[in-house]
Amino acid sequence: MGEIATSKRQITLFYSSESVIAKQTLAYAKSKGLPIQEIDLLREKLTGTQIVELAERLEMKVEDLINQEHPSYASNFEPHNFSTDGWIKMIRNNPEIMKQPIALRGDRTILVETPTDIIKI
Repeated sequence: MGEIATSKRQITLFYSSESVIAKQTLAYAKSKGLPIQEIDLLREKLTGTQIVELAERLEMKVEDLINQEHPSYASNFEPHNFSTDGWIKMIRNNPEIMKQPIALRGDRTILVETPTDIIKI
């Protein structure tokens, strides 16, 4: 069992409050009456274990959680080949560069690409 608690009755949404798609996803979910637990990555730091768990749930490597197209990443970093621990530290210190929003419900986890994806979970 992982560190992230999930429920089939509620959607847990990991997002950045600065993300347009996250704001649209939240608005859409609330308009549909979906029960949402919000976790703003800019306010609540994820643990390394939580980051690894999210990557595993999405069937990705931790490094694949990095949005290399994010302006903060592009302006502050060059492409790297870090260890998993290095990528975790990068996400913990720069949560805005993590791909999001990520929605969890029960055993299902998705990376939300359009606001309406939230109903797929």
